[in-house]
Amino acid sequence: MKKNMSLPDNAQRPLKPGEKYQPLLGDGHVFAEVTPYSVSLGLLMTVLFSAAAAYLGLKVGQVFEAAIPIAILAVGISGALGKKEALGQNVIIQSIGACSGVVVAGAIFTLPAIYILGLDVNFMQMFLSSLLGGVLGILFLIPFRKYFVQEMHGKYPFPEATATTQVLVSGESGGKSARVLAVSGLLGGLYDFAVSTFGAWAETLSTTVMHWGQVVADKAKLVLKLNTGAAILGLGYIVGLKYAFIICCGSFLVWLLIIPLMNLFWGGQVIDFMGTGITQTLSQMSPEEIFRNYARHIGIGGIATAGIIGIIKSSGVIKSAIGLAANEFRHGRSTAEEAGRCERDLSMKKVVSGIVIALLAIFAFFAFGGVVHTVWQALIGLVIVAVIAFLFTTVAANAIAIVGSNPVSGMTIMTLIVTALVLVAAGLKGNAGMVAAMVIGGVVCTALSMAGGFITDLKIGYWIGTTPAKQEAWKFVGTVVAAATVGGVMLVLNKTYGFTGDGALVAPQANAMAAVIQPMMNGGGAPWLLYGIGALIALLLTVFKVPALAFCLGMFIPIDLNLPLLLGGAVSWYVGSRSKDEETNRARSEKGTLIASGFIAGGALMGVVSAILKFAGADWFLGAWNHVAEGHSASGAEAIAIVPLLALVCYMVRASLGKKSR
Repeated sequence: MKKNMSLPDNAQRPLKPGEKYQPLLGDGHVFAEVTPYSVSLGLLMTVLFSAAAAYLGLKVGQVFEAAIPIAILAVGISGALGKKEALGQNVIIQSIGACSGVVVAGAIFTLPAIYILGLDVNFMQMFLSSLLGGVLGILFLIPFRKYFVQEMHGKYPFPEATATTQVLVSGESGGKSARVLAVSGLLGGLYDFAVSTFGAWAETLSTTVMHWGQVVADKAKLVLKLNTGAAILGLGYIVGLKYAFIICCGSFLVWLLIIPLMNLFWGGQVIDFMGTGITQTLSQMSPEEIFRNYARHIGIGGIATAGIIGIIKSSGVIKSAIGLAANEFRHGRSTAEEAGRCERDLSMKKVVSGIVIALLAIFAFFAFGGVVHTVWQALIGLVIVAVIAFLFTTVAANAIAIVGSNPVSGMTIMTLIVTALVLVAAGLKGNAGMVAAMVIGGVVCTALSMAGGFITDLKIGYWIGTTPAKQEAWKFVGTVVAAATVGGVMLVLNKTYGFTGDGALVAPQANAMAAVIQPMMNGGGAPWLLYGIGALIALLLTVFKVPALAFCLGMFIPIDLNLPLLLGGAVSWYVGSRSKDEETNRARSEKGTLIASGFIAGGALMGVVSAILKFAGADWFLGAWNHVAEGHSASGAEAIAIVPLLALVCYMVRASLGKKSR
């Protein structure tokens, strides 16, 4: 493998007419991908990270992304074993291992809610919910692979895929790129570790730290917040100024207009759309509470509508995929077998057959697995899963491609509301209805989580030049292992700690889902007005040719996670526009991307370490520091935070501008 290897110049920009992207390991390369080493290590990573992510996500409420730490470990282990040209194998290890994070997210967001509601769910129900959801997510996404990773090449930033690819490529090639990635990864990791574990300075800057800001927040419900993390700053750099600005416009609409207006016109009223037992008036709530209880649902409605619009716009892609499958069934010939290695997917015949088998298995699971009472109710559950999972698959993939964050919790909340309303109408309510709704929601949640995560793996493979069909086939195996691990871990955790009472597991997402489903199954309503407002906003954005999904993601994701994207995007623009020489600008931008990838990788890895320390209670040694930190005022902690944040930005700018040319 060549030293100082890097992605081609056209890896992250739109291709010119007649130009073609040539991956690092093109069709002419002969290299190992699926081997006993890569498969066994990938499955080992799946077990370890599935157990760790489920354990820590439920115990300390901190869900970490597994893909980047797995890539780092794959590179490190390959190097320690002295393996040559291990890049193709490391992609497979990362792709299989990444099943852990997405399956965990789908499971722990929903299934623990059954325990929280005082009901019961067995291992087989948890296993099948995660397995069938994951399999459906893979199958629904495969027909869209070429659209997202090939036809939309250079139009989406793919921040997480970019960071992971840089880790894999730099780790394989060594040289200057590896050193830059290592230094920035160490810096970003230590920076985020200092915040999350040591509490060295405030994690979030807020206008409420000033007296006037607190008064404005209390009276007008107007506040701005900015997360100071290095990883999110790095995400913003890769997302770029255009998308970061659009995302933040969605946040500004919600936080600077909608929330203050809601307080102005309905501040003295108690509004409980879903019958969740809200007793406070809007004026008694903080801006954050108004966002969680009301404004966020506008974002959910917008995301759903933007997804449907996206389906309509990509109808040509869907029609092409269906036509391809029909042609294969008719003539028994697979175009996948005729394509070059780097463009070879599983045949559409296998994909369509797999979807049919998966849907039949889901129906059997619902009907005979103790999920619902009647075949009719099982059929209703199947329709809900099939329709919502299919419609939102592209939403999940789009969201990951744009901002690296999957709004799966919002889509799952909408799924639960729709499921509850339909099941109640079909005569299934009360305790049995709540179990059924959560299991159905778990299938959908895992499907969407898998679709979003898998598009990252496929983009990594596309940039590097591995075989898509091999990634797709072995993803199913990883999903089986992850589903079994997560089900077992949740069963053990419930028996050991429980989800209610003193010392119970935190499970914040599952508690939120339980709070939604319980009133719905007892005659509660749905926030259709808020969903409708979000839908109208998405339609207007589409009419005025503004990317609706990016804007609506900004409405859904908290503003403190969006403003750093704008800061990182501004750094990206500045770095890439200082010189009159385009070659110099491009070289500087590429080095900035490497630094940003290091921030993301370091932050992800140290996030795992921080969560483990918190769980183990090992942060006792930080007691003296924390005691001192608690003695400072909030304003002091936030004032301190400005200094390291500015230092981090300055480092990114100066280090990037130091790159004059290749």
